[in-house]
Amino acid sequence: MNEQTKPRVLIAAGIFLIVAALLSSSTLFTVHQTKQAIVLQFGALKRVVQQPGLHFKIPFIQNVRYFESRVLNLDPPVQTVVLSDQRRLRVDVFVRYRIIDPAQFVRVAISESNLQQTLGAIVNEQVRAALGGVDLQQILSEERVALTDNVREQVNQVTKQSDSNFGINVLDVRIRRADLSEEVSQAVYARMRAEREKDAAEFRANGQEEYQTITSNADRQATVIIAEAQREAQKLRGEGDAARTRTLNRAYGQDPEFFSFYRSLQAYQKSLAEDERAQFIIPPDSDFFQFFETLPESLEQAR
Repeated sequence: MNEQTKPRVLIAAGIFLIVAALLSSSTLFTVHQTKQAIVLQFGALKRVVQQPGLHFKIPFIQNVRYFESRVLNLDPPVQTVVLSDQRRLRVDVFVRYRIIDPAQFVRVAISESNLQQTLGAIVNEQVRAALGGVDLQQILSEERVALTDNVREQVNQVTKQSDSNFGINVLDVRIRRADLSEEVSQAVYARMRAEREKDAAEFRANGQEEYQTITSNADRQATVIIAEAQREAQKLRGEGDAARTRTLNRAYGQDPEFFSFYRSLQAYQKSLAEDERAQFIIPPDSDFFQFFETLPESLEQAR
């Protein structure tokens, strides 16, 4: 090879490599393990490729569309559902689905955006049908799982019908949130408050009745105890007065003069002790001072 032909050979080799690269890129395509693909020829479906790896197609004639093989999410719009007890509930659900037949998916749904709009409407319709026959208590109880499972089964039946087979499998439908409307929430709150106030009033009435019963029993017992104590006191006081009288009588019988003198001294003491400034204006010959003249003699006798 001379010097003049060498550049031509290099140019030809470069062109060949470029053409080969273009042919390779147009002939080969790769399917990731999270994807699945369909091969189209002039818009017509030729085959479905669900195995990951390197695959071949006819260059410039066939093209490839990829779809997810993983679980996909769908969040339909929040809707208002009327329950069997006529309560309005704002329900927010979510859906998990997977594309299992890309060819059928392309024929019916055409694209994922179209599918999500159609599937969201189907899900909401089935949710309304399922929740329209139950009340709020059932939704808040363990029956909620059975309700959502029934919705999932109904959605699968609709999406797998012969005229509307989307080539998908709905794996799960769950209620993310279920809230009463503002008006219903206020009504429920008012009713709950009225019930609690009624219970509180009943508790207070029962407490007041119990208080009256306990107070009455305590007052009655106190009255009985005081009456018995007063009776016992009167009895003991009478017995004491009787014993005092007997004692005084015996003492008076032993020495009447000394007893009379002793009683007079008690009268003096009581009269003068009541008020230190008290004054007595009594004639000297009064009986009240009968012992003052004979006091030394009486004291001598007392000794």
